[in-house]
Amino acid sequence: MNIEIDRNSGFCFGVVKAIEIAEKELKKSNSLYCLGDIVHNDAEVKRLKKKGLKTISHNEFKTLKNTKVLLRAHGEPPETYEIAKQNNIELIDASCPIVLNLQKKIDKAYHDFSSAEGQIVIFGKEGHAEVIGLLGHTGNRGIVISEEKDLDKIDFSKPINIFSQTTKSRNSYHNIIEKIKERMLKEVGNDEINFIINDSTCRAVSNRDVFLKDFAKIHDIIIFVSGRKSSNGKVLYEVCKNQNDRSYFVSETEELRKEWFKESDSVGICGATSTPTWLMKKVKNAIENL
Repeated sequence: MNIEIDRNSGFCFGVVKAIEIAEKELKKSNSLYCLGDIVHNDAEVKRLKKKGLKTISHNEFKTLKNTKVLLRAHGEPPETYEIAKQNNIELIDASCPIVLNLQKKIDKAYHDFSSAEGQIVIFGKEGHAEVIGLLGHTGNRGIVISEEKDLDKIDFSKPINIFSQTTKSRNSYHNIIEKIKERMLKEVGNDEINFIINDSTCRAVSNRDVFLKDFAKIHDIIIFVSGRKSSNGKVLYEVCKNQNDRSYFVSETEELRKEWFKESDSVGICGATSTPTWLMKKVKNAIENL
């Protein structure tokens, strides 16, 4: 049996940076609060919990005073920084630089567009940590869309400035843009539409579906490793499943089943942007020992 771990899978740059910052701080203090799961992977969260990382909710954050809190890679809305200032909380900001840059662009677009009664549209998952942070820079007045049926939230007679959550598929973003163009042209009746399109997807993340399609095709069986909470994981698993019927989603080695495998199989192991490399290696060892 040949087993290969996909070299394009695993933590993105922003998550790697956040975990490095957390581990560096934990070496100094043995205890640190983190606002939300540092990554959408239970195995990695448990590993860091053993080192002293304590995950807290936003409601718990509001009750803290005179302490340190880590901000994960997803980014936070302005409100989080205001609460920290009021409660003398030292923020260790591990927000991804790409997300921070996007927040600045949305903040500027929101203030520039307000006078023209324009709409800030965010293509992303409602309730996702990154999207909550982006919405905060629109005074929570931005319009979140994730699929074509959400387009009814938009007034197509008014200007639109669209951004994408950084981890969304570039193809999906392009498709939704084309649908908005069609609706605006129909509403306005000519091609003089005020529609500003921003290229805000992260290349390192949004192109992974392209690599995964090829990876899933060259193996007999795919073991996709991801946390159940990861929206990126759910999307990328479907990419594998569409290319290879023998694709299985697992979060831990205990979920592997011997009957999935044949001795002659070529096995591909891959994962989400929130999947640690050590966990994929652990899955590989477990398959070898089945």
